[in-house]
Amino acid sequence: MRVHCLVEDLETASAAASGATVIQLRLKDRPTPEVVERGRPFLELCRAHGITFVVNDDVEAAIALGADGVHLGRTDAGRERARAAGLLLGLSASGVGEAVAARRLGAGYIGAGPIWESPTKPDADPPIGLAGLAEICDAVDLPVVAIGGIDATNARACIDAGAAGVAVVRASVDAERIRREVDAAL
Repeated sequence: MRVHCLVEDLETASAAASGATVIQLRLKDRPTPEVVERGRPFLELCRAHGITFVVNDDVEAAIALGADGVHLGRTDAGRERARAAGLLLGLSASGVGEAVAARRLGAGYIGAGPIWESPTKPDADPPIGLAGLAEICDAVDLPVVAIGGIDATNARACIDAGAAGVAVVRASVDAERIRREVDAAL
């Protein structure tokens, strides 16, 4: 759970493999057969490096690939199907209420944020900051993974606020450095 790298291409995933503990395949608005087809090399990469492989938003693709888990946003369907298939279920939360609800819904971990603004997701909720992250971490007994504007310069602050790990998109290519910062904080 320490360093989640959300990736769209195999080149970035390969670069992230030196520091990632989770690689999350993020192919937004793609049909399931395409996610499955494009996801196979990611699964092979993760297996070769002992990295947990998670599919973003698509439970059926996660099952078809034999992924370790699936991460679902607040409006994504499939929680029951994911749990029935034995997938690690990650759910998103931007506040304590959503985090507590995610716990009740069977989440194995919570993606909390955005911590800071990020150009990766301009339509995201307003940033919750480190104080909001700490509140979520205190409210649930699940691993909390901070996301939103995180890189090697601020990952440690997220761990200090109580997060079990951090999730990065743009900074995935710097996963090894981020991993060192996270490991040092734990």
